[in-house]
Amino acid sequence: MRIVFAGTPEFARVSLLALIEAGHDCVAVMTQPDRPSGRGRQLLESPVKREASRLGLQVMQPASLKLSHPESGPALECLRQLAPDVMVVVAYGLLIPAAVLALPRLGCINIHASLLPRWRGAAPIQRAIAAGDRETGIALMQMEEGLDTGPVWAEYRCPIGPDDNFQSLHDRLANLGARGIVDLLAQFPPRGRQPMPQSPDGAVYAQKISKTDLEIDWSRPATEVFNQIRAYDPTPGAVTRFGGQVLKCFEAKLWAGGLKKSLPGQIIEVSPAGIVVACGEGAITIGAAQRPGGRRLQMREFLNGWPVIVGQSFL
Repeated sequence: MRIVFAGTPEFARVSLLALIEAGHDCVAVMTQPDRPSGRGRQLLESPVKREASRLGLQVMQPASLKLSHPESGPALECLRQLAPDVMVVVAYGLLIPAAVLALPRLGCINIHASLLPRWRGAAPIQRAIAAGDRETGIALMQMEEGLDTGPVWAEYRCPIGPDDNFQSLHDRLANLGARGIVDLLAQFPPRGRQPMPQSPDGAVYAQKISKTDLEIDWSRPATEVFNQIRAYDPTPGAVTRFGGQVLKCFEAKLWAGGLKKSLPGQIIEVSPAGIVVACGEGAITIGAAQRPGGRRLQMREFLNGWPVIVGQSFL
């Protein structure tokens, strides 16, 4: 099939490569413009752009596809001339208006990292972990103008285990989505079958991650703090305050030891294996941490440079 691929992060790169390896003709790749990154603010190419360039594919990077934006006209005309059979959209990050959705002969298919209608929106993987969901998955959706409201061609379920964090679940779902889109496009559209409309009930929105989402409230139950920390591990990292500095916390585990009367945020045990911190109910162990401007350190190494004493508190 003649495909236009639209995606930006590593999650999308996996599907792009799978489509090429399956023999599809990717006539163009759309990805977000290069962004300044790091202390030097050097322009950084997206993972999708790097992969597309390696494969020798045409790359388009419009700042917007809104018809009112000056860059949308040339991009729209280019898409018309390419005459794709279908557009595959994976975590592209830009709004795709109706005029673009209507261009491909068979429309646009989105690979979404949740079981729709739960966790529509920008951050479905993080939100599912933070909410304590035990299952998520991939939905292959025929796109329409609403936010992740289109009918679903296929879904693939994926358990969320207690040892999962954002990275491990992200990687499994990226591979699941790549296999799913290759299977779907092998015979598309499927004969005698239509995509299933989403249920009007159970819609939950996965809003973009904010700084507030990252701040640990130690008065919450340990299970909630545990889910919060692993939802943002390894990036961007859940944060607390200690010794007048912001500290990122990683590798959380629920603590099974006996808990004496302690205030939320109070440190009740310190060892090279981790720092045990009391929560509103129960406690968790933090196995790795990162100071401002530093790198992530396992707790044994972290404690060598910053002594922590039982009875001190995270805020």
